[in-house]
Amino acid sequence: MISTRRLNGVDRGALAVHLLALSREDRRLRFGGHLSDDTVRDYVARIDFDRDAVFGFPADDPSLGGAAHLAIVDGVAELGLSVLAAYRRRGIGTALLQRASDFARSQSIRTLHARCLAENAAMMHIVRKSGMQIVTRRGAAEAHLQLPPLDARAMAAEFLLESLALFDSRLKTR
Repeated sequence: MISTRRLNGVDRGALAVHLLALSREDRRLRFGGHLSDDTVRDYVARIDFDRDAVFGFPADDPSLGGAAHLAIVDGVAELGLSVLAAYRRRGIGTALLQRASDFARSQSIRTLHARCLAENAAMMHIVRKSGMQIVTRRGAAEAHLQLPPLDARAMAAEFLLESLALFDSRLKTR
């Protein structure tokens, strides 16, 4: 099982370090265009950790090997996802997407959206594998997933995953 945990405002610095560690090309694929370091820092500074949900995959050290930002506005959730090159092809992106969709369900959100460049093969693979419906226009792809209604299993899974992730994180920091 891949451990992911929900991040909070205390983790803002680790999230910024993660996003700044993406290569120029990976950053372009993650954000849909080239972003300067200052723009990335501003993006992280503007994340509302109380409204949105941000999940991280803890690397072997206290840094983040992967991150998912679930922006929630007016009951709609949009996912942004990144995994550092050294941690790819291990199912981390899929685990982060699953964690984000489980959280969205726990918040009674019915549709999960993800936007990326159509050339972003890794993200396209992950969203296809998750069953998302994809529409591609002019080099951009938009994926949608209808989420099933909230049930007791989804609530228990969210609680269990968060508890295990906190335990794993504490072990790694010791």
